[in-house]
Amino acid sequence: MRGFAAWAVAALTAACVCSATEETSSNVVTLTKENYSRFVADEPLSLVEFYAPWCGHCQALAPQYEEAATELLKSDIKLAKVDCTVEEALCSDNEVTGFPTLKVFRHGQASPYGGPRKSDGIVSYMAKQKLPAVSPVTTENLEEFKSKDKFVLVAFCDEQDETSNKELKAFAEANRDALVVGVSHSEALAVEVGVKMPAAVAFRAFDEPKVVLQASGALSHTELQQFYDLESLPLLDEVSAENFMKYAMSGLPLAYYFVDPESPTREAEIQKLTDVAKAFRGKVNMVSIDAIKFRSHAKALNLPGETWPAFAVQNMESGAKYPLSDLGQDLAASVRDFLTQFVDGKLQPSLKSGAIPEQTSPVVSVVTDEFDKWVFDDAKDVLLELYAPWCGHCKRLAPTYEKLAELYRNDADAAKLVTIAKMDGTENDIPPNADITLMGFPTILLKPAGAGAREFVKYEGDRTIESLIDFVATKGTHKASVTVAAPAETSASVSESATSTPAATATASADATKHDEL
Repeated sequence: MRGFAAWAVAALTAACVCSATEETSSNVVTLTKENYSRFVADEPLSLVEFYAPWCGHCQALAPQYEEAATELLKSDIKLAKVDCTVEEALCSDNEVTGFPTLKVFRHGQASPYGGPRKSDGIVSYMAKQKLPAVSPVTTENLEEFKSKDKFVLVAFCDEQDETSNKELKAFAEANRDALVVGVSHSEALAVEVGVKMPAAVAFRAFDEPKVVLQASGALSHTELQQFYDLESLPLLDEVSAENFMKYAMSGLPLAYYFVDPESPTREAEIQKLTDVAKAFRGKVNMVSIDAIKFRSHAKALNLPGETWPAFAVQNMESGAKYPLSDLGQDLAASVRDFLTQFVDGKLQPSLKSGAIPEQTSPVVSVVTDEFDKWVFDDAKDVLLELYAPWCGHCKRLAPTYEKLAELYRNDADAAKLVTIAKMDGTENDIPPNADITLMGFPTILLKPAGAGAREFVKYEGDRTIESLIDFVATKGTHKASVTVAAPAETSASVSESATSTPAATATASADATKHDEL
């Protein structure tokens, strides 16, 4: 999904370096080699953090983790931590490769933690882990069940309806980390709630407190998933690193209202836009966003990033950006008209391009306006690096990549068959005709030669000059290769991997912390 631009991932992995002090009293259990095995084996459900005291991400997580530990004691769920600078063997046994690493344990059996890093998100995630995938709901416990989370889904179907029950269970298992699901087989309770079996009802702590999926036949996994994906998102919530991926994964275009959080008209304008969001429900998701904190995100959407409020839409499937340059006097009317044009396919995406450069280096510098010229050169195999100037991994790769380009340029035969190129992904948009998934920096791709060839092969190997040469020779149409005269001492370390997913919190570039982006 090309909409997952690297600038959107950066803030999810950016370190928050702050001082950490050891609390004298803590509800987080400290695990060592003496008590670790007994603890994880005895606890029916627990969460263990593997951390390093010097890790900025770990320092930022510490107060949230402590708060969650205190709250979860009420549910008899314990949180623990392992200092990997002391308990190296424990961390090695658990295959810890970055900090912090969190794992859910059930009587000694570990599974990855896939929840948020804020206290309320940790509490919600772990509380769901304690529940069965589908919980029985009765007249007596309905009200209590509805209060278990901000979004709770209850299905109403006959106990003999095998299809509905089977599909419900499959849906619940697929979403157990994110969703509380219940089922009632009582027709009387269904009538009391206002539905006819089979049906599903979402009870929410936002917008309309109750929304209904009335099935025409049996409930289906697909129908339940679509209902959940749509109705679990508020009409107009504030987006941040904590909830961005939920919007990104929804598949719907995302409309951003950038506003100064100190603006005296903020709440009134958001209320007006909520009515607009309701009109486009199911077609576009709308969010508000802190324009001061996420100024660079506005610029990434091709907004000036200086005047607020501002508005833009991004197609989360293609990555295409649609900035609204003039909000006019009536914000709601302007946004409504803009979204109408967008939904009707009447808007052209905005493409940002750097200035066309002089080609003075062995590495060809590509900008959006010349993308087709250099990258879609049918005669050549083209190796393209998408990079960010602030990315530490990209900086370390640069001398290796430059040397690689020199080798191909200096070989008379290879120079006619292969182009080594790079493009600044922060200053240039990927053209819509290039189906590229940009998940992090650097991203290295090969476009093999061939008439009309538009498919890219992603490079996943070591960032050594030998491995890159082998990749071009193996995956390229021309099978062109060059010889390295001596060992490439400037090659990037094999262990350096791009910070490309929210889970890669321990390897984020220190430079990325300067960018407050989604």
